[in-house]
Amino acid sequence: NYGTLHVDLRADIAPITVNSFVNLARFHYFDETTCHRAIQGFVVQCGDPTGTGRGGPGYEFDDELDQIEPYQIGSLAMANAGPNTNGSQWFIITGDDGAMLDPNYTLFGQVIDDDLNLVLQLDAVANPIDGPPLQPIDIISITIEER
Repeated sequence: NYGTLHVDLRADIAPITVNSFVNLARFHYFDETTCHRAIQGFVVQCGDPTGTGRGGPGYEFDDELDQIEPYQIGSLAMANAGPNTNGSQWFIITGDDGAMLDPNYTLFGQVIDDDLNLVLQLDAVANPIDGPPLQPIDIISITIEER
């Protein structure tokens, strides 16, 4: 609801994760959902259709950490409840604290440089402590384009 983010998905380093994300997106799983967690200087977390932080697609899959690269502002990575518990929840790194995360979360995409200002806008409405954003951050829809 703040604009359009363009993301390059990284099937070269996380093929299972990208496949799951693409399939969920094509079935409109993420459409009309809210990002339930946003911490300033850290991350915005999305992908739970219940908006509670406890929802998921009904399946889990393993981490893909063998070829992980350093996180940076605009990186997309899987949120999880521990090793090999990936489902549908993911986060966008919105600040330096997020970029410093230990590499325990499967990196699967990067917001393109032209859209990084939008990532900073999301960070501006994030909560200064752990919790929901100060203003709603909603996903209207996700469109997958192949190039």
